[in-house]
This record gives sequence, C-alpha cells and structure tokens, in this order.
Amino acid sequence: MPHAAQYDVATRELRPHDWPALDDAVHHSQRLFRQLLSAMSEPGTVHDIPVSSMPQGVALSSAAWGTLLALCDLESRLWIADELNRDGLAAAISFHTGARIVTCADEADFALVTPHSCQRMPNVSEGSDTYPDRSTTLIVVLAATGTLRPAEGSPHAPAHGPLPTRDWRLSGPGIRDSRVVALDVKAEALMQRLACNRAHFPLGLDALLTADTHLIAIPRSTQIDVVTATEEHA
Repeated sequence: MPHAAQYDVATRELRPHDWPALDDAVHHSQRLFRQLLSAMSEPGTVHDIPVSSMPQGVALSSAAWGTLLALCDLESRLWIADELNRDGLAAAISFHTGARIVTCADEADFALVTPHSCQRMPNVSEGSDTYPDRSTTLIVVLAATGTLRPAEGSPHAPAHGPLPTRDWRLSGPGIRDSRVVALDVKAEALMQRLACNRAHFPLGLDALLTADTHLIAIPRSTQIDVVTATEEHA
C-alpha cells in the first residue's frame, strides 16, 4: 500500500495531493462502500476503514477520510465544522472527490462534525415526508487517533479509548437484542440528538462515528437509550 508523505502541519501548509488517495479508484472505493453498508446494517459494530497513511497532525481521523473518499462525488455537497476545516481539508476533498463544499449545513448531503460542534447541532436536513432519503448524513470525528474497541464485559460493544465514557444501549433493525456502546462523555449531545430520530422516523439523521481507522454506524432506525447507573451495576 502506498504511503502519503508525512508532513507536519505545524510547520507547513498541506496541499491537496498531500492527502492520500485510494489505492485503486474503483476497487478500493467499492470495498470501502461495502464496509460502510455492512456497518449500517449492523449498528454499533466496529469496522476498519483502511486508507494510506494520513499527514501527521491533521484533525481528521483516517476512517472519516476513507468514508469521504468512498461516499463523495461530483454531485455531493459537504458541510465542514469549523474545528475540522483546517489543514487544507476542504481543498483536498474537492481535489480527490469533486464534492462541493457548502456553508449552509441544511444544504449538505454530508456533514463533517465533532462532538464539540454537536453541542449546538448545526441545522442539518432531516429529509422530508416526500423524500426522507434526502437527509444529511453525519460523519463524526470522535478522535483523529485512538480506537473503537469491544468494551469490557461485552464482545459486541465498542468503546472509545481510555477517556471517561457514557454507555448507550442500541436496539432495533440489525441488532439482536441490544448492543452497548461506550463513548466519550463529550458525545452526549450528539447521542441525545440521534435518540430523537425515533420520534420523527422515517425522517432523521444517519451517523457514522469514527476514531483513527475505526468506524461504527448508527442509522436513524436505531433506538438509543442511555444506560443508567443501576443497569451498569445490575
């Protein structure tokens, strides 16, 4: 697998071609797209989204970059949260995918966000009664580095690194009984917003959560409940 040049963004400005391309424009893209479909069909399971080495020091996770390369094309509109819109990212996305960067979140097909930007959720589209599929898909960068791994006590539950976490129970299509996801407490506003999907279904937001090369999906059909302290110790 070819490796991207490891530039330090603190000392130089990244150019679009400093960001890694897919190994093969057709087959690698198809493989990543199948992985994303698999993640959406099994909410809460961990999937590895491999791409060539990322430039050092960028704010974006490798899995989020691979997701953008797989999903975005000339017809795509992308909104980028301010804290991620650095390192020449917008120019790199346009260069590699042809996607159009928009300044109004409600016009976007995809929104690139972090738990911080979800404290005040941008005004993204939930679709309409006629076209519920025209909602915005959230691509969430939990961390540029770190892991999503099985949580202690459950082989199916991903946890985000050693930071303080809160447990969320996922249930619904693609999940046998339930899965528990342990995420950084900073993701609470995001998860509370996604939990509202059930009240508006089939409208709502689909979300792809990433950290380093790892990704989990939470489609709008998933029911989300916070795990209480009583349940944790039961």
